[in-house]
Amino acid sequence: MQMLRLDHVNVRTANLEAMVEFYETILGLKRGARPDFPFPGAWMYIGDEPIIHLVGVAKECATVEPKLEHFAIKASGMGGLIAKLKAADIPHTVDPVPGFPIVQINLHDVDGNHIHIDFHNEEIPA
Repeated sequence: MQMLRLDHVNVRTANLEAMVEFYETILGLKRGARPDFPFPGAWMYIGDEPIIHLVGVAKECATVEPKLEHFAIKASGMGGLIAKLKAADIPHTVDPVPGFPIVQINLHDVDGNHIHIDFHNEEIPA
């Protein structure tokens, strides 16, 4: 057996449509085909790959310390993302990774999930 790659992240939310709008508008993902499950949800795609599965729930879960601290998406076009985040007044940080040619844009989605978007360090704004 050989593991190939992470397939998707499943996120429960009581704010389904707001989360869809965030992932579409801010991160440029597209809502796409999803099986006809008996519960609400949306699959968010990069190209042909549904990388985020949103599951609609009736109410927020009780606050617990999550074991999954964040998920990350590799991207290009850092300047465009920073412009979108600033225009939408979404707090974020730009964080070079010591010893690696990676810079992360750290932000949180509508529900407060930590996401970092990874860029090659050649894209760091001057």
